[in-house]
Amino acid sequence: MAIKIEKLKKRRALRSRTTLRRKSRGRVRLSVFRSSRHIYAQIIDDAKGVTLAAASSLDEGVKGAVKTGADIDAAKAVGKLIAERAKEKNVSEVVFDRGGYVYHGRVKALADAAREGGLSF
Repeated sequence: MAIKIEKLKKRRALRSRTTLRRKSRGRVRLSVFRSSRHIYAQIIDDAKGVTLAAASSLDEGVKGAVKTGADIDAAKAVGKLIAERAKEKNVSEVVFDRGGYVYHGRVKALADAAREGGLSF
């Protein structure tokens, strides 16, 4: 049963990434990964194949400020941190890659915080 769920999640992620590549028009991608204990975000330039900026709930500034890395508060802190790091790299427009996760809860909180931090998508 777990194998089928993983297979469906992988299909969902590939489907959303294919749509993103078609509609990105050269913009970099803000990719989100969430585990049961932490949340991670990366800004990836697919044309060059490099990661421009990364942030997670394991970073020193976030880890001390939140109770756990697996809640909405941690996701908001990671969203603000990734927006700051993107501005340092002169990135303001991104395409949001939710990675097959439902746009709800921690994923939505990270996206909203990144928007508040100055990223547009």
